Amino acid sequence: MLSKNRIKYITSLSMKKVRDAESVFVAEGIKLVLDLMPSFRCKYLFYTSEYAETFSKYRAEENEKIGSTEMERISFQKSPQGVLAVFYKKEAALDVSVLNENLSLALDDVQDPGNMGTIIRIADWFGIEHIFCSPHCADVYGNKTVQATMGALARVNIHYVDLPEFLKTAQNHTPVYGTFMNGSDIYRSDIAPNGIIVMGNEGNGISKEVEECVTDRLLIPAFPGNAATSESLNVGVATAIVCAEFRRRIR
Repeated sequence: MLSKNRIKYITSLSMKKVRDAESVFVAEGIKLVLDLMPSFRCKYLFYTSEYAETFSKYRAEENEKIGSTEMERISFQKSPQGVLAVFYKKEAALDVSVLNENLSLALDDVQDPGNMGTIIRIADWFGIEHIFCSPHCADVYGNKTVQATMGALARVNIHYVDLPEFLKTAQNHTPVYGTFMNGSDIYRSDIAPNGIIVMGNEGNGISKEVEECVTDRLLIPAFPGNAATSESLNVGVATAIVCAEFRRRIR
């Protein structure tokens, strides 16, 4: 049976300052927890009786079958899925030379946890291993973001950096692409198989400071070009379109 202190500790992980201090995060659900197990060291693993056969064999500092009432008390979801794990964060080391040969993403103040999680899934789908985030981006280890990644967090490395300073350095190694309403049609532009693709904030797009670091301005054109249409695309949707076009060119 979970102690009051253990329940209090797990529920406190809803706060970023606690997650940062403890260097841990929470994941819930069978598939998500199984996907993350090989990549993250597990501190606590809790599951209800129907999942005991699957999860009792996994290594964690504390591995325990609990009741459904206890699961409801520690879960961050309205309908708990019967499995909850607390994982240690991992620090992703970065060798700047990877920028020479690979495609990466940079996020300029993407603040919605759902968008953040979706973009990490998109990166995983298109084989992008590194995402560089400005400090005001949504916390990748927040519960909503972790759930939205659907396990892609196991394969995509997230780096929080001073984005303008990082991109100024990156310009020496690789092209820096950004999407703008006055950019060149992405379907008719010359694009390299490597580079950093910058995606901007949901409401304000790419900031002025980051824009100054962009070497190639791209446009996702609306069709037909003269038709009335939406003002902009969701940042997750735009990321998927851009990444798909980059990967299409190297097939």
